[in-house]
Amino acid sequence: MAGFMLRVRMASFFAGAATASAAGLFFLYKDYKLAHESLSLQVKSVYNSLDGRISALEKLKEVETPTSVEGIE
Repeated sequence: MAGFMLRVRMASFFAGAATASAAGLFFLYKDYKLAHESLSLQVKSVYNSLDGRISALEKLKEVETPTSVEGIE
């Protein structure tokens, strides 16, 4: 009888540990996905800002290039 109770208690303990582990992994995964999305949005914002500034510099260079070429001739 004692062996049976020990097996039941061990099975209950391991079932609880597995459930707690699964719940913990779920919450960690959810936190990871949230952090990844946040970082992705920040990088996308920086990229768009940088792309806009580069485009502005390229337009400025296009405007200045023909006048400097005309001055050389």
